[in-house]
Amino acid sequence: MSSSVDPSAPPKNKKTELAILAAGCFWGVEHIFRDIPGVIDTTVGYTGGTKKFPTYEEVCTGKTGHAEAIEIEFDPQLVSYEDLLKVFFRMHDPTTLNRQHNDIGPQYRSAIFYESEIQKSAAQTLIATLNRNGTFPKPVVTEVTEVSTFYPAEKEHQDYLKANPGGYNCHILRPS
Repeated sequence: MSSSVDPSAPPKNKKTELAILAAGCFWGVEHIFRDIPGVIDTTVGYTGGTKKFPTYEEVCTGKTGHAEAIEIEFDPQLVSYEDLLKVFFRMHDPTTLNRQHNDIGPQYRSAIFYESEIQKSAAQTLIATLNRNGTFPKPVVTEVTEVSTFYPAEKEHQDYLKANPGGYNCHILRPS
């Protein structure tokens, strides 16, 4: 008897998790996370604010309360949440409030939007370790907040730097 299962199809019931992070302009953040082994998918968008279904133009005003963020679907068997957080802290300055490079405003804040108490604890533990070890010259001000509704950004913002290789990017991955 032959099997009707496609051997190239991903296994059913494969458990993935989500991480939602904000580290300034979401184009550069996505550009770095997209290529990490174990990351299944990335979506840029907005979260942490009060405006329902915000647009890019509205978020850019800084008046919606939303941060430019990235939702990362990942396979925890291949990359841990903690390892994603370590990359997150290597790609931006988590010691500046509401600012990343030339981007200024609450929409560019450093934030971790946790999905579970396990994620919350991992974030708080790593921040405490970074501060205790003096990893940065100033204390980490990254916000650790329970996730609220995540609104995907408009289509033209998804995979922006892949479609526009010379586009604006203020993120680099510092050595660990």
